[in-house]
Amino acid sequence: MAKQVNLADFQMTRTLGCGSFGRVKFSKYKQDGKYYAVKFMKKHEIIKLKQVDHINNEKRLMAQIDYPFVVNMMGYTKDDRFVYIIMECIGGGELFTHLRRARKFSDEQSKFYGAQVGGAFAHIHSKNIIHRDLKPENLLMCQNGYCKLTDFGFAKIIEPGTRTYTLCGTPEYIAPEVLLNKGHGKPVDWWTLGILIYEMIVGQPPFCDEDPMGIYQKILAGKIYFPKYFDKNAKALVKKLLTADLSKRYGNLKDGSDDIIKHKWFATINWQELEGLKIPAPYKPTMKDENDTSNYEEIPDSAELPPVVTGGQDPFVDW
Repeated sequence: MAKQVNLADFQMTRTLGCGSFGRVKFSKYKQDGKYYAVKFMKKHEIIKLKQVDHINNEKRLMAQIDYPFVVNMMGYTKDDRFVYIIMECIGGGELFTHLRRARKFSDEQSKFYGAQVGGAFAHIHSKNIIHRDLKPENLLMCQNGYCKLTDFGFAKIIEPGTRTYTLCGTPEYIAPEVLLNKGHGKPVDWWTLGILIYEMIVGQPPFCDEDPMGIYQKILAGKIYFPKYFDKNAKALVKKLLTADLSKRYGNLKDGSDDIIKHKWFATINWQELEGLKIPAPYKPTMKDENDTSNYEEIPDSAELPPVVTGGQDPFVDW
């Protein structure tokens, strides 16, 4: 389980990524000699952008999740300027990078990653957590060729029977009920899985436009073009996931996530073997060893420090 750690025990090396509130650094933990990803988030930015609840949530939710296809949180800490989440380090880079390099994935590859995301959603939904921000950038590749879901910045606990109303997510991945501000819950994650599967197989998402408004209009119109090479079972599943009518969308019917997990397209997947990492991956990222970070883009380090947040107004009491 995640614990409070001492920042001085981490030796930071390079930056792996940049987010809205800070960056993620590749860091060696002196206590066990292993490498971790340390996510720095600027307190004053979080407070200024009224994201305190989101960030406190992210830490609280990540601490509850322990699943092979979700990035595990190892610890957390804070100082005058930042709050930090320490996560296992996933060295293979973003699925996004590999998808753009390959242009599109084979049916087998798409099914392999799609199954892992489906498993991850079924698991977090069983804890009443919704992720709300699936996209190829938020899936990280492991050295063994499996992938893990990351970035719980938009995640939220939704008690059964309740809904939430925050507009969030990436334009191409936003579900119609979010756009229409009807209130949303777990079904949004299943919609995003449909978009992801389509994007992996075709190389671009089903609703594209130069302008976000154009994307939203296409999402609401709901017309999807499937190329000839699209597997018929994959197409059947994607259609059931990209169903605007919530009373008909897979994942939201009486059998819940079973409609997806037990779908014909996934019939070739043995779920126990998948969760036990026993199925040979169709593709593995090129890595010299588990500490090789060459799959991440070079991001120059920033020397500027954010202002100090003084004790009196520090809303991060649980860190």
